[in-house]
Amino acid sequence: MTRRGRPSDTLEAVLVHACIILAVCFSLYPVLWVLSTAFSAGTAPERSILPLPSTPTTAHLVEVVGAPSFWRQALNSVSVALATALVGIAIALPTAYALSRFSFVGRQAGVRVLLATQMFPMVASAVPLYIVLETLNLLDTRTGLVVCYATTSVPFAIFQLRGAFDTIPKDLEEAAMVDGATRLQAFVRVVLPAARPAIAVTALFAFMSAYNEFILAATILGKEEALTLPVVLQRFVGEHDAAWGKFAAGSIVVSLPVMALFYVAQRHLVSGLTAGGVKG
Repeated sequence: MTRRGRPSDTLEAVLVHACIILAVCFSLYPVLWVLSTAFSAGTAPERSILPLPSTPTTAHLVEVVGAPSFWRQALNSVSVALATALVGIAIALPTAYALSRFSFVGRQAGVRVLLATQMFPMVASAVPLYIVLETLNLLDTRTGLVVCYATTSVPFAIFQLRGAFDTIPKDLEEAAMVDGATRLQAFVRVVLPAARPAIAVTALFAFMSAYNEFILAATILGKEEALTLPVVLQRFVGEHDAAWGKFAAGSIVVSLPVMALFYVAQRHLVSGLTAGGVKG
């Protein structure tokens, strides 16, 4: 029999909880600064160890949200991010399934090429993407921005979903096909439900990467009505002055859709992220 309640076990539990509390405080401290700056009356952050607004106000938040073009730009960000996630998932699902289930000429070479595309940052392709969009007359459009974001979201989605499909036993599909289902029906009714957590996480990461991206959006978009929220936030910080209160308030508003998505998809995060970790 093992002894319970030993002093060493208690000390270990205390140390573990202390480390967790320190990690949480370390993570939340910058968020508290943003909240304090957003709800402070001044235009610059107040110097204080404990970031609490001395004169709380919602003036910055009201001014940012009340801007005539704010909701149009918020709709641009959400629609572009959703379209990027949908395009990435729609292209990656059949591609990842083919790479996981079938053997064909060029399979390994294709995987290596996809892997190589992930070694380069998105900004490295800004110039060729700009030329392509200019040729297709897609500059200053949300469609052009979705095309740019899909160039990076699709390879990531393929790798993520391929690992998830590898963990799903082929016997499930074969049993469905023995019962009369076609390959497509087995894929839709058996494989996709089993891979739902990985699909949710992949779509969430594609949404986040497109929603928070700044460099390509600032390069491609020039019209005021086509701008996304990250580009608008950057305009609060100028060369000679910075409206930190408005910047912090806008940052809070911009983060709300992502927080809502995390809340909805939180039960899929752990199982989705580890879907390709073990092949069995």
